[in-house]
Amino acid sequence: MGAGHADALHLPGDTALHRLDPQVKIAAAFLLVLCVVATPRELFGAFGCYAALLAVLAGIARVPPRWLATRLLIEVPFVVLALLLPFTAGGPTTEVAGLGLSTEGLLAGFNIMAKGTLGLGTSLLLAATTAPREIVLGLQRLRAPALVITIITLMLRYAEVIVAEAARMRVARISRGHDPRFLWQVGATARGIGSLFIRSYERGERVHLAMLSRGWGGAMPELEPAHRTSWKTWSVGLTAPAAAAVVLGVSLWTA
Repeated sequence: MGAGHADALHLPGDTALHRLDPQVKIAAAFLLVLCVVATPRELFGAFGCYAALLAVLAGIARVPPRWLATRLLIEVPFVVLALLLPFTAGGPTTEVAGLGLSTEGLLAGFNIMAKGTLGLGTSLLLAATTAPREIVLGLQRLRAPALVITIITLMLRYAEVIVAEAARMRVARISRGHDPRFLWQVGATARGIGSLFIRSYERGERVHLAMLSRGWGGAMPELEPAHRTSWKTWSVGLTAPAAAAVVLGVSLWTA
């Protein structure tokens, strides 16, 4: 977790969101996602308000819309599933552009797309404004289980190691005439993935033995001394989930 291992999703900056304590941002993101998940799928206006709220937060954090949009493409498989549901689900139908689509499928598809996109957008904003080390620090300050913190710390550290190892293996294969663009070389690519798994497993064992030899006790040490966050910081940081809770309450009241 050194300074030289920058996370690809983190956008360094000096905005109000960047300066917030990490534990406040983690709690705010969790509560915001909780409001989104708790919203019934029929309340279309509430989801629009959540999207507008995320857009405002992205503007405050100066996160480029293109950066956010390209990383939202990871949910494409779920979008495809959502688009298929109106054609495959049963029950009463609704006519849309001359097509009889399942009403239940339309609602289910919208539910998947809306909640998935908003949840992923919230996670991306958290990652963009919070460095990996700060996320671990925030979890420690929130008294998350020590095992969870250990797993997250090692995952963040060695994910980059595995990616770098995969890049070196790819360069070695290409230098020997391998071209992954050709379909008949998919076998070599599959064997490379297997070799990468074995190398990662063996490296993990060596790292674990090295940690034990240096007195590893099974829990990550505190990254920083105890820190007390002021109520003013908490009130500012929880403004977004509070607004989402108001939107949810008003939507349920007027439904």
